[in-house]
Amino acid sequence: MNKFELTQELMTFIDYSPSVFHVIENFEDILDKNDFQKLEKNNRWNLLPNKKYYITNNDSSILAFQVGSDLDNNFFRIIGSHSDSPTFRIKPNPTMDIKKHFIKLNTEVYGGPILSTWFDRPLSIAGRVIIKGEDTFAPKSINVNIDRNLLIIPNMAIHMNREINKGYEYNAQKDTLPLIGLINETFEKDNYLLNIIANDLNIDISDILDFDLFLYDRAKGSFVGNDNEFYSVGKIDNLGMAFTSIKALVNSKSTPYTKIVYIPDNEEIGSSTKQGAASPFLRDILERIIYNLGGDFEDFSIALAKSFMISSDQAHSLHPNYIEANDITNFPVINKGPAIKLAASMSYTSDAVTSSIYKSICEKADVPCQYFVNRSDKRGGSTIGPITTSNLDIKSVDIGNPILSMHSVRELGGVDDNMYLYKSFIEFFK
Repeated sequence: MNKFELTQELMTFIDYSPSVFHVIENFEDILDKNDFQKLEKNNRWNLLPNKKYYITNNDSSILAFQVGSDLDNNFFRIIGSHSDSPTFRIKPNPTMDIKKHFIKLNTEVYGGPILSTWFDRPLSIAGRVIIKGEDTFAPKSINVNIDRNLLIIPNMAIHMNREINKGYEYNAQKDTLPLIGLINETFEKDNYLLNIIANDLNIDISDILDFDLFLYDRAKGSFVGNDNEFYSVGKIDNLGMAFTSIKALVNSKSTPYTKIVYIPDNEEIGSSTKQGAASPFLRDILERIIYNLGGDFEDFSIALAKSFMISSDQAHSLHPNYIEANDITNFPVINKGPAIKLAASMSYTSDAVTSSIYKSICEKADVPCQYFVNRSDKRGGSTIGPITTSNLDIKSVDIGNPILSMHSVRELGGVDDNMYLYKSFIEFFK
């Protein structure tokens, strides 16, 4: 596998993962094909050394692991990322008719997308639909992807907004509502979208109880640059990290310690959900692993003290048109290797100890390593790292591949960096 094959695999995975629910479904498929056994939270477990398992939460987050072979000295090496990306969520009762002519959908912003990048391009809808089941408290969930160019958010012509190129503040309730069609004789305002979904799933509309649906860009990923050194696709933040961590896990060999890939949801909106990094999901599973293998709370505490987590999220590359936006001396560049992310505010978990550990991992893997630090007069973002370690006493480093156009509908990454990241993850899991 070379760097172009690895990057094409990533782009194909993203192309076929139009919603967070499809992301997890596709990860499950990869794990199933590599002999990982699915566990359920509401069943008893019988874990065995060297065996491989995974568990999902809300169908939008996942934790996969291979049990270590040395149960008397067990601890964890964890790679964490997240499954969600900025987009638009479809509201209940979404259909709007305008002047008895156009049909639009009512949406709300999810996360922090660059709004202007979603205009004038074919879009569609994907997510999950909840339908009636025999048990009121266990309705059935079905993933849906309307696999056609269904929607578009049209810009206003420059003739009607002469100032747009001088800067325009988009209103999320007014400007970004997607157009879905024209009214005709068969138009049913109350059930317009539900009819589309029911037809796509071949179910009765009366069986649909509710939905979690989101917009997605229809364009496929592609290589860019004179030597194909870049790749352009949506959701690199953060499927670039999540996919590579899963790939490293399934391709790694058994070890004395327990290897874990942790991919929670809702990082883009703060992680404070039952399936997010602020939930007890990770801690509960780690405890359950230790207890199920015959350990007790003291064994669990000892395991945490020996453990290490790589919190992996994308970093900001130096931008060729806005070099002043980066720090004066710490500006990672695309295709120069993963960046260790540092902040005096501790919005990243990295410190001198954990940064040194990751640098040593990269050195062993023959991978170049960079630093990312925000300008002192700009407030940067954060990751799942600080949220996770505030509830779990574990050493952690924050790293990420430098990319451009972060939170655009299409982001730009480096082909070399994908291989660098993969090699560092493989080394970490040795």
